[in-house]
Amino acid sequence: MAVLAVLLASALAQKATPHLLSTDELKKAVPAEFYFLGQKAPTQMRNAAGFQLANGKITLAALVDSSGYSSDVQQKYQGLLITESKLSIGGSDLPAGEYGFGFTGDKFVVMNVANEDLLSSAYQTDAELKRPVPLKMVEDGGGYKLYAGRKWIAIRP
Repeated sequence: MAVLAVLLASALAQKATPHLLSTDELKKAVPAEFYFLGQKAPTQMRNAAGFQLANGKITLAALVDSSGYSSDVQQKYQGLLITESKLSIGGSDLPAGEYGFGFTGDKFVVMNVANEDLLSSAYQTDAELKRPVPLKMVEDGGGYKLYAGRKWIAIRP
């Protein structure tokens, strides 16, 4: 019985609590550079966010310095999105993987690393947001909101 109690306690300790990632957790997980369309772009750690699920799987988003890309790619490719689990973004499903994203026109667009659109969904605007920042993530019920300034998109694990 004592062995079973120890094993159960160990299993519970290994199960993560769903949460937004701290700055220290982001520093360990966000890559310094991200490959997209044949080039590497440095990530902006100050504009990175993410969350961890109860099963320990992580989702990350960060803005990148896309100045080395052509202007048409820069307009669309603003950041990286890395997810270890399937997501619902703006009501559309996205499998686990590594992607580029951008808030362009009136859409949130997710692209594969070859710059091919995989997902496009209308984003929302939060006119009441008091202090918009370039990128942040906030909890929203059973999911999260990814903000770029006042623009946001719902992300559900």
